[in-house]
Amino acid sequence: MKHIESESNASLKQWKKLHTKKEREKSGTFLIEGPHLIEEAIASGAKLQHVIVEENFEINETWLKEKFSLWSVPAKLMKQLSETEKPQGIIAVCEMMDQSEEIIKKEGRYLLIDGVQDPGNLGTIIRTADSAGLDGVFLGEGTADLYNGKTVRSTQGSLFHLPIVKANLLEIIERCKAHDLPVLSTSLQNSVDMRETPEVNGFALIMGNEGAGVQEILQQESTLNVKIPIFGSAESLNVSVATGILLYELQRNRT
Repeated sequence: MKHIESESNASLKQWKKLHTKKEREKSGTFLIEGPHLIEEAIASGAKLQHVIVEENFEINETWLKEKFSLWSVPAKLMKQLSETEKPQGIIAVCEMMDQSEEIIKKEGRYLLIDGVQDPGNLGTIIRTADSAGLDGVFLGEGTADLYNGKTVRSTQGSLFHLPIVKANLLEIIERCKAHDLPVLSTSLQNSVDMRETPEVNGFALIMGNEGAGVQEILQQESTLNVKIPIFGSAESLNVSVATGILLYELQRNRT
């Protein structure tokens, strides 16, 4: 184990740069924080380059079988590297996952995310998609960064459990249709109550931006527009909540 004491250490400076999207994309790496996320990363086969622990942190000995470099830092440096108010004492530098668009299959279940901008919402949506047993998630243009620290933490490890691909959603819609998958879009206009959705085996569901919703061009290419009934006075639901309701309704309604 190597020890770092100085703020001017070159490795520490490089890791801190991973707080920015530009540096994450340049290096192809991102930070994960806390024992749970690191455990999930290792279990999924994700590649860790470095693991940084606070002095006196007791690392899981089974992790030492993995091929990463191990570093220790004092509490003041861990606080600088952490993106949370209360650091958990361990952070890892993880390589980004290489995912292919060629994951679409007949009777598959997919989520297409169109411009969801809040990292917390995106992470929660990915966690929900994982829980609902989906086969993949596609991130359209304008969607929050998958590797933003808040996104990663909000997934609670689900980003390691299923394919998540940045893609042109119009192209993904066409691929889904080519595999005979109905494409459902959320909309308040020209839409049917989700409870009237026909039974399906597979599906692709499009969820849109927190304010603007799904782009009209994507709605026009959809097989069916659906909506969630509102029984109270609220105008709408949070996008992550709406995603959960629709995914579980579609799963319940599978043939």
